[in-house]
Amino acid sequence: MPTSTEVLQTKTENLLIGALLRVPAQAIQRRLIRELNAAGFDELRLPHMAVLQFPGPDGARPGTIAERAGMSKQAINQLLSSLEGYGYLVRSDIPGDGGARVVRSTERGHAAFWKMVDILHDIEEEWRTELGQERFAQLKALLFVVWESPLVR
Repeated sequence: MPTSTEVLQTKTENLLIGALLRVPAQAIQRRLIRELNAAGFDELRLPHMAVLQFPGPDGARPGTIAERAGMSKQAINQLLSSLEGYGYLVRSDIPGDGGARVVRSTERGHAAFWKMVDILHDIEEEWRTELGQERFAQLKALLFVVWESPLVR
């Protein structure tokens, strides 16, 4: 009879790393939106996560936000317009920089950001409980190694 470790190894051998990373990330984004909506940030939708994802839009140029999200500048500008219309951010010209623009979070945008941080802390605590302290610490440490490596560039 196979051990639980052997069964888990067999299951994971059939899943590619992209799915193993994507599915939890999408679940986290769906939960963020659901809880942000419940907290009064009703206008936010899943596509807005492309702009709101870490490290957030505050102080960034639209092109930088597009690059982080892996989206075109035109698509990001549509999301920025939406978030600007809802009062989460403003775009302004950078003086002396040939019409370049910068994104700034409004008070409402900052409030949404800090609510996201609170939700993410809750999610981490749930994962820590589910996986155990040691395995959760290993997961974060391994993901950080990947984060810092050439693998993600």
